[in-house]
Amino acid sequence: MGLLSQSSGAIPMEPSQLAIGIYVWLDLNWTDHPFLSNRFLVKTAKDIAILQSLDCKGRLYYFPDKGKPALPVVVQTAALAEDAAHKQAQEALAKDMAQLAKAKKDQLWQQKDAEARTRKAWEAASNAVRDALVNMNSSPKVAGEQIRQVSADTAATVAQGKDVFFQLVANTAAPGPQFHALNTMILSVMVGKKAGLSQTQLANLAMAALAHDAGKSEVPLHILKNAERKKHEEDFYRQHVHHSVQLATLAGSFSASALAMIADHHETLDGKGWPQKKSDLSAGSRILALVNRYERLCSPEAPATEALTPAEALGQLFRRESGKYDAGLLSILVKLLGVYPPGTLVQLSDESFALVIAPGPNSLQPKVLIYRPELPKDEAPFLSLATQTDVKIIAAVRPGKLQPEVLNWLDPQQRLAYFFNSADA
Repeated sequence: MGLLSQSSGAIPMEPSQLAIGIYVWLDLNWTDHPFLSNRFLVKTAKDIAILQSLDCKGRLYYFPDKGKPALPVVVQTAALAEDAAHKQAQEALAKDMAQLAKAKKDQLWQQKDAEARTRKAWEAASNAVRDALVNMNSSPKVAGEQIRQVSADTAATVAQGKDVFFQLVANTAAPGPQFHALNTMILSVMVGKKAGLSQTQLANLAMAALAHDAGKSEVPLHILKNAERKKHEEDFYRQHVHHSVQLATLAGSFSASALAMIADHHETLDGKGWPQKKSDLSAGSRILALVNRYERLCSPEAPATEALTPAEALGQLFRRESGKYDAGLLSILVKLLGVYPPGTLVQLSDESFALVIAPGPNSLQPKVLIYRPELPKDEAPFLSLATQTDVKIIAAVRPGKLQPEVLNWLDPQQRLAYFFNSADA
């Protein structure tokens, strides 16, 4: 049986029993109260007054092991005398509730606006890269120009933006090579910026990332999708590196350094990579090789190969493959993604489940989408654990451990899609 929050340890309580320091569970739909979360620590007399004004009798619980109650604060508005003071208190309470509701609504609107803009930008880039990769054989120069434009725009935004971050994008498009290409480009450029690459270097890296697998169009599908290739099939598969370099050369838009990155994207620092077994790699080649490997651990080509969760992929790179990749760049990638990278399913300290959407300023406090079955997923709010400090992640969860209804709602997509956003771009 999969995991599902059972609110274990929750004890029913009357609204009149509320006190500052109690950790409560408000068993109402998220839209029926003004708080950002259904479970939270009661911090102020205002919290108590609002809770007591809601129709939550029989729907209010507390967790005796989570809070540290102070002396009860009695704010029973119904019992107050019907006088001017009571009316004033009621008006103040209504104003407080309206402000909370507005802040909640504004936050959701800002989230949806940012999400829509990010998705629109991702769709435009995705369409351009898809067309370029499909047309690389027949119209290499046109395809090369499309790749150059997407890469230049990305490099400029990331290099010049003061507050650039990336996030998970809802992915409903048909399968295609653009997903791996775009993910690899976004992560590579973000790592490259942290590593001190210039805007020109970032643009070259972005071009190489977008075209590094273009040559797979020459590899039969049954070989690409085979998890256990025979030697002659593996030899044929490895030819995609040569084909990618050829196609990029014909395009005429790729610099010598970008072509070298494409040629080296399966090379490793221990000299055991392929096809040339090189160990003397440029910074761009090191970044592309590392990010390509991480992305393929999360999104393998062969259907029979089990995808690792983002956290498991980082763990494998550290524990089993650290000698193959640049330790400094691996450290940058880990800091960029956080302890719980986007796409990770997590259980929170309030027993709810969530999907990590974007990293936060602290690696342990990302932005998450919390499972709220009473809402459609596209109307549910994100929660920044950096600001909602009452809630913490207690564990990453494999998809198979969740009950179907939770998993289907959170929908950690088989094809993770990332894109960047910038507060000042």
